[in-house]
Amino acid sequence: MDIESIQKKPPYGAIAVLFIGAFVSILNNTLINIALPSISREFEIGTATVQWLATGYMLVNGILIPASAFFIQRFSNRSLFITAMSLFSLGTLLALIAPNFGLLLTGRMIQAAGSAIMMPLLMNVMLTAFPVEKRGTAMGFFGLVMIVAPAIGPTLSGYLIQTFSWRALFSVVLPFAILVLVLAVFKLKNITPQKDVHLDFLSLVLSSIAFGGILYGFSSAGDQEVGWGSPQSYVPLAVGTIGLIIFILRQLKMKEPMLEFRVYKHPMFALSSGISIVIAVSMFSGMILTPLYVQELRGISPLNSGLLMLPGALMMGIMSPITGRLFDKYGARILAVTGLSIMIITTYLFSKLTLDTSIVHLVLLYTFRMFGMSMVMMPVMTNGMNQLPMKDNPHGTAINNTLQQVSGAIGTAFMITVMSKRAASSGKQLAAEAAAKADPNVQLTPEALAKMQELIGHQAMLDGITHAFFISTLIAVLALILALFMKRVKPPMEDAKSEVKVRTKQVATE
Repeated sequence: MDIESIQKKPPYGAIAVLFIGAFVSILNNTLINIALPSISREFEIGTATVQWLATGYMLVNGILIPASAFFIQRFSNRSLFITAMSLFSLGTLLALIAPNFGLLLTGRMIQAAGSAIMMPLLMNVMLTAFPVEKRGTAMGFFGLVMIVAPAIGPTLSGYLIQTFSWRALFSVVLPFAILVLVLAVFKLKNITPQKDVHLDFLSLVLSSIAFGGILYGFSSAGDQEVGWGSPQSYVPLAVGTIGLIIFILRQLKMKEPMLEFRVYKHPMFALSSGISIVIAVSMFSGMILTPLYVQELRGISPLNSGLLMLPGALMMGIMSPITGRLFDKYGARILAVTGLSIMIITTYLFSKLTLDTSIVHLVLLYTFRMFGMSMVMMPVMTNGMNQLPMKDNPHGTAINNTLQQVSGAIGTAFMITVMSKRAASSGKQLAAEAAAKADPNVQLTPEALAKMQELIGHQAMLDGITHAFFISTLIAVLALILALFMKRVKPPMEDAKSEVKVRTKQVATE
């Protein structure tokens, strides 16, 4: 069956299987963070060690996602997805029954190896199965998977841990993973075209050093206990940066590179990548700073803080398919400009939070911010991908997914740094002001002194959080300026004509 036939009648059943698999894998990744303290207590390990359940997962993703372009071109989407889902299911089972931390970490790494390929694979199937004029709607539903799973993860995780134990996180995921695997074996068919490409081992090593080093370096810098001044941050960053330069130079010299950086010759793809990075850094202010404000300053439990942010996540989920249809009709620029304008206003209002801001005000503000964000991410990314010839889709999706990983780590490190530095300077200033106003003849009781220090600490942290939101506002303004240069695009005409001649192997399963 050729591409033209597939696009006339997209295989919705096969795509649904891929959707569920991707949803389960993303949901699983967002469940673990709230469980880390419980796991730390059970296995009697430190915070730095238990954090590897999240860091290790991220590193495996960062190493394998750049290689996804090779896997997607070399192997059929059916065999690739079944392999990925098998690895994910095996990792989930090992994590569920793990008697010690070592086996639990091994299970998480195997999970990550399976999940790393799912999002790039799903995106490539979507780009192949739908013509350009219908991609917005299709990618809108793709956005639904990307948004809803991380949104409900913390709330679901908080409930399961409070009611059962951290093992419930894996026991809930495992049946769905096995169900998706069985459906894939019986229902999934081959859609994406294949090429006889060969993996350059040196490129894989360089890619692993580059993206692994950069991700680990930024992740360490974002940890308040480590920071930028530690060798744990700047050594991996330096090694990763050098590795990335060598990796890119090697790819540009190769006839069949592992990751095709020449896709940046397409101006709208390059622009969409830049906008996506800027937006991701700004977006992480809400994802990191809002829970800090709610839990640390307002004393709301993780479960209730997750419920507080749930309306915003649901809004984003509801809007994603609608945004996709609007994209098909009006293009990306009007959506991106409108969404970013809403993001700028709401992020600025977040910079005006006080210790007495009402919960209703906070929920409404967060929900409207998510409403604005729903108009930006998928339209910008899809518009960039639309300019690429179909043969470059695996490389475009691999680059986009890798950039999401890297920009997420950068956003986390940057926002934590901005907040921490402002909080520290504000704390010193507030303490000095309090000392200047204090009556030297009055001796405070230990209780009164502790209360005053707590108030200063809270006010300093609030200053740090609101300052970080203000910086995030400025970053969103930069994204808005870039979005003004977006144009509606389609793949090159000569490529579009040749694509209908591409034949794909269609394996029917009984």
